[in-house]
Amino acid sequence: MILSRLAARPALLAIGLLAALALPWAIYPPVALDIACWALFAVAVDLLLGFTGLLSFGHAAFWGGAAYCTGLIALHTGLPFPLAILGGAAFAALLAVPIGYLSVRLRGIYFAMVTLAFAQMVYFVANQWRDVTGGENGLQGIPRELFGMDLSDPFVFYYAGLPFVLLGLLIAWRIVRSPFGRVLMSIRDNPSRARALGYPVDRYKLLAFVLSAALSGIAGGLFAIGHGFASLQEVYWTTSGQAVMMVVLGGIGTLWGGVLGAALIVQLHDYLATAGFQETGIVTGSIFILVVLLFRKGVWGTARALLSRRTAPAEGPAPAKTPVDART
Repeated sequence: MILSRLAARPALLAIGLLAALALPWAIYPPVALDIACWALFAVAVDLLLGFTGLLSFGHAAFWGGAAYCTGLIALHTGLPFPLAILGGAAFAALLAVPIGYLSVRLRGIYFAMVTLAFAQMVYFVANQWRDVTGGENGLQGIPRELFGMDLSDPFVFYYAGLPFVLLGLLIAWRIVRSPFGRVLMSIRDNPSRARALGYPVDRYKLLAFVLSAALSGIAGGLFAIGHGFASLQEVYWTTSGQAVMMVVLGGIGTLWGGVLGAALIVQLHDYLATAGFQETGIVTGSIFILVVLLFRKGVWGTARALLSRRTAPAEGPAPAKTPVDART
């Protein structure tokens, strides 16, 4: 059974890589880029929710803050877009330090509400600081500069931006498979026991928060470069809620679930918008409720659990009870 799981991992990685490379051939390239960006964003949220046990409704601050920062760097410095994206990710990480420091001491709904409050503060600043952010008009005409190369074609830019997404996913995978990730999971399951074992729980939570924000910043910066603008929608609280919905839909604590959830939600939104249906929230909300009721572990989590049951070795017959066992 262990050998079969080890053999399945490279196969899944190969399938995922091939799907990522073939995606713009199968669907509209800008939609393919949206799926890639939202997938990384969902994985970043899952790193905090599924592996650290912290539900954040404020990650729009890092996605949107990095989008604005990336746009400003690209507009006013003329640097290649990879450097602009890295600058946006660094800004998201720096922004996460004070927010995380003041938030990680809280748990449950209190942590969620505090992060939401901080995100709304970022939204207010982006709305009021019109000279820098453009206010309601946002930042427009963000260039895709890369040493004079023509990246105006969305099909070409998808492959130029894909390495950032793959690198972010690799970082997330490496984090959860490392000793640091194991400590995060122990904190998620029993923070009191982890503290008793000598681990600085709040420090680990803060580091996980900052890493999650940096990955969100990479996704947000790439999203801004790909669309050529950054708007208030990127820092609005519904953006955080949509990322959480993608994680729950795919499966909390699976990483792959966030990717699958992002693909389903983005593709569904595009299909409904193309069909002229305006109230997309009704459809996505209904699907979310059905998945939560029928697939408690999410789509990917449920599929993985079913596959594990089928590949598990059959149990032998139960041993006969002794008279003492029968009395108990």
